[in-house]
Amino acid sequence: MEQTSWNRRAFLSGSAALIAPWITSQAEEAPAVKATPPFRNPVVYRFHIGDIEAFSISDGHSLIRPAMGMMHPESDRPQMQEVMEKNFERLDGIPLYVNILVLRKGKEVAVFDAGFGKWPNPNWGWFFDALQSVGIQRGDVTAAFLSHAHVDHIAGFVTDDAITFPNAQFYCTQEELDFWFSPEPDFSKSKRNKAELPGLTRDNRKRFEILKPVTQMLKDGSTVWGGDIKLELAPGHTAGHAIFHIQSKGEKLLHIMDLVHHHLLMFANVNWTIAFDHDPELAVVTRKKVYARVMQEKTRLYGFHLPWPGLGHLGQRAADSYLWIPERYSWGS
Repeated sequence: MEQTSWNRRAFLSGSAALIAPWITSQAEEAPAVKATPPFRNPVVYRFHIGDIEAFSISDGHSLIRPAMGMMHPESDRPQMQEVMEKNFERLDGIPLYVNILVLRKGKEVAVFDAGFGKWPNPNWGWFFDALQSVGIQRGDVTAAFLSHAHVDHIAGFVTDDAITFPNAQFYCTQEELDFWFSPEPDFSKSKRNKAELPGLTRDNRKRFEILKPVTQMLKDGSTVWGGDIKLELAPGHTAGHAIFHIQSKGEKLLHIMDLVHHHLLMFANVNWTIAFDHDPELAVVTRKKVYARVMQEKTRLYGFHLPWPGLGHLGQRAADSYLWIPERYSWGS
């Protein structure tokens, strides 16, 4: 810019005949400015649960800002920040991973939540590209499980106002469906932004209507997939929030979905909650119950919002204080 400005000042003292060819030449020689393409990095991690082939697929990521702005109680935010600082975590925001679990057994394919789906934000919606990379087409999916109807979980089940997985049975809880179709869904205990709730409710009702022909309700303790998958109702985050037990050949995995949103803050103090919870107090009760059982049974865990690939175990520091122990990567399976 400095060189161009200097040349223009110099040429202003010359004739218009000299200026015109110079401008034309510069325009012809200047390279076209190209927009930087969005960086998309769908990643896949393959592992096994008995004789079930499993994939952890990233649908992208988000960053919650300010870092403590969504965490509660507010009075504990200085303690939360101290935990973050001691563990060398970034303080400008809280990373929110989006991990989708896919199971394949013979010709059966199960998907647990479907992420953001077709979305304009380049940080979201990586799932479908990655699914194809492991040889699974949308028509191959035979079972689609919904944990709860927040946009990062349900949006991917509907694409362009049509069912994304046309050959899959869609499973959810009656409690979740009843909540969204109640005349006035009760968000009175939630600390999330109330302005976004009417739109979320409207969009969810539309999605559920589209999915209605393939929807089957599961109750607490219901088993499907030949007994390999069991639903457990885990309310608090939403009214019908569910987690899933998966077992095969003596091996087990518990998909804890949105029981946890952060690998430090949701473990360091089990009483800390996030604004996305519809009923924070109930979410804490549920978390304590599940944590106690997981510790006793030494259960292998998978988390929707934990650092990819989301596999690990639970350790305990003290009463109401836990530790996320990530599982080491192993590509030998």
